[in-house]
Amino acid sequence: MMSQPHKARGWLKSAFVALACVAVAAGVLWSVFGKHPTKQNLGGTSTEETASLSSVQKGSSGLPVPRFVSLKTEKVNVRKGPSSDHEVAWVFQSKGLPVEVIAEFETWRRIRDSEGAEGWILQNMLAGKRTLVVAPWKKDQLSSMFVSASVTANPVAELASGAMGDIVSCDGNWCDVKVGGYSGYVEQSLVWGAYPGEVVN
Repeated sequence: MMSQPHKARGWLKSAFVALACVAVAAGVLWSVFGKHPTKQNLGGTSTEETASLSSVQKGSSGLPVPRFVSLKTEKVNVRKGPSSDHEVAWVFQSKGLPVEVIAEFETWRRIRDSEGAEGWILQNMLAGKRTLVVAPWKKDQLSSMFVSASVTANPVAELASGAMGDIVSCDGNWCDVKVGGYSGYVEQSLVWGAYPGEVVN
């Protein structure tokens, strides 16, 4: 007959094994279903996926797709399809606004703006100049610009969500930018106009 202490130890061992199994199962479920989603681009593709795609896919132009460009002129028609026969969906009236090229067809480019709207623009209405919109997903919130690439550096300005500016360069973590007459550094995660980890020279 097994002694009481052995019975207790046996029970504890069984309980430990059961708990271990539950922990493993929970870990598997978390790995499949419980990962925190990355911040989504407003068009539905995660920024991590977009950054990866930009390095491996090429459009008919030979340039990466997706990629960021900017509007070359003050007034740009955005059409519902890749030809001048398609209806104009809306008109951009902001020279230098950053947009994301997500597809190409002959001389037409399918673009997405910072609000997630998509349409087709003639290629010659777009420029390679890199510009930005400050954290459009942070409605009515301010983002800090610093004198150097560090959150401990002296602040230069507080930038409103949706403010436009120029990208001078990005190192993958910080972007050197010009916004509203101010120059300084903004965390790259707050820049719509550069992918996470992307180096812009």
